[in-house]
Amino acid sequence: MSEKQEKILYMCTCGENRPEMAHIPFALANAALAMDINATIILQGDGVKIAQKGRADMMPPGGGFPPMKELLASFVEQGGKLWVCSPCIKDRDIAESDLIEESSVTAAGSVNLEALESDAVFVF
Repeated sequence: MSEKQEKILYMCTCGENRPEMAHIPFALANAALAMDINATIILQGDGVKIAQKGRADMMPPGGGFPPMKELLASFVEQGGKLWVCSPCIKDRDIAESDLIEESSVTAAGSVNLEALESDAVFVF
């Protein structure tokens, strides 16, 4: 019988409005992936803007962390899952076609299931 893979869910509700808080879940998720822990980041509220094509390139630095562009690229390269809140993008007039291809649009039911299946949930 195989051992259960550990899993952490990070909910990011901040974007350019609070760059330090937006960078923290990406830094933590990258560390988790490097430790062979599955990591999912769900972007909600203003955090959904991070998934807009080219937006991470323009994010101001936050809290001494690497640029968001680097954190996002590393997260995706390591196999992290990036989910984006459907109602949140609609409220901000962001089309799904404006999001990076590595992201998936999701809604409340899937978020709740992901939280229930995770070993830990962090909200920023």
